[in-house]
Amino acid sequence: MIIAVDGPAASGKGTLARRLAQHLGLAHLDTGRLYRAVGLAVIRAGRDPSDTGAAEAAARALDPDMLDDPTLAGDEAAQAASKVAAIPAVRAVLLQFQREFAESPPDGAAGAVLDGRDIGTVVCPDADFKFFVTASAPTRAERRHKELLNRGETSIYARVLQDLRERDARDSARNVAPLKPAEDAIVLDTTDMDADAAFATAARHIEAVSSGGVPTG
Repeated sequence: MIIAVDGPAASGKGTLARRLAQHLGLAHLDTGRLYRAVGLAVIRAGRDPSDTGAAEAAARALDPDMLDDPTLAGDEAAQAASKVAAIPAVRAVLLQFQREFAESPPDGAAGAVLDGRDIGTVVCPDADFKFFVTASAPTRAERRHKELLNRGETSIYARVLQDLRERDARDSARNVAPLKPAEDAIVLDTTDMDADAAFATAARHIEAVSSGGVPTG
């Protein structure tokens, strides 16, 4: 079983993907961390994340162990990720990594849940289930703002909202694999939906389809 969970930053897609993976006993891959790791590697090399050559080299040299680096959760890595993700050569390199994970999940798992921005449209277009998780920009900015403050980082809501809108624009306007729902994706708007409700909705849909019942959502 392959489940694709897409959506913009701070929409709740990562939380949903992790919970589905745990609930169903599947492997989980936060594909955004791949791009964050590449972007951060470029910065640490003293280069600009928009530099095509530097970004592609970092993608080819990516060490999977770097995905556990706690600094990947920071805003610097997030901004860098959005820039390297717009580079076709970087996406081509990481596409293979993601597809291999989906087709051969680690530890003998019976399937995988991948979350990102183009899983259902590009990485796994034949996924068994596809969800697109979204929410209003102010709601997502407030979530990210609180997350940063809870981690002890300095955060200004207006700046977070501006950065998030800039990322949305880059992700949606890029020529390669732009952020958009797959035509057959279930759209979950979490503006007024908490994590439990989003999970319950997705889980019911999967259960209904898997048992041959009527799909929900």
